[in-house]
Amino acid sequence: MTAASTVPVEPSARRIPGESGTWVFLFGDMLVFGVFFVTFMVERAKAPEVFDVARTSLHIGVGVINTLVLLTSSLCIVVALGAIRGGAKSIATNAVSVAIACGLVFIGLKVFEYVALATSGHGPGANNFFLYYFILTGLHLFHVCVGIGVLALLLTQTRRDEFSPTRMAAIEGGACFWHLVDLLWIVLFALLYLVS
Repeated sequence: MTAASTVPVEPSARRIPGESGTWVFLFGDMLVFGVFFVTFMVERAKAPEVFDVARTSLHIGVGVINTLVLLTSSLCIVVALGAIRGGAKSIATNAVSVAIACGLVFIGLKVFEYVALATSGHGPGANNFFLYYFILTGLHLFHVCVGIGVLALLLTQTRRDEFSPTRMAAIEGGACFWHLVDLLWIVLFALLYLVS
């Protein structure tokens, strides 16, 4: 063995969080959403008036609140990861719990919005805008539900005293998935609610 192979790695050394397989999944997921985003923009370019009128039927207030809710949940996950690394179990547990609650609020608001749109005649069959709206936000909502499951698993880990590098990488991967959910919503919010 050489002297270089016995030198311990400093904890402050930069590294990519999670495992490499997690990043393959995350980039693949972003690619799928990217294809949907491009398809939506192509369809919008074909009928800009229809898409713009339909966009004004959305509940911008609900979209803003959902954006703030997901940003808050991502901040909580950042706090939780720092607390896990620092051994502050109660802070980590509380932060993950708040993030899960934020995810549930998002689901509740999205269901409210779906019902309000459908009852006012703006269901998926109304026009291409609403078809894409329900497909894109429904796919994102599925990710939120999966993400809440991931956060629930992360919550069980906040009570542990020690973490192996593999377990910590899994926790970081779960956190990265939740940040992806947040990032995708920010793009969806801008694309569906704001861009005219």
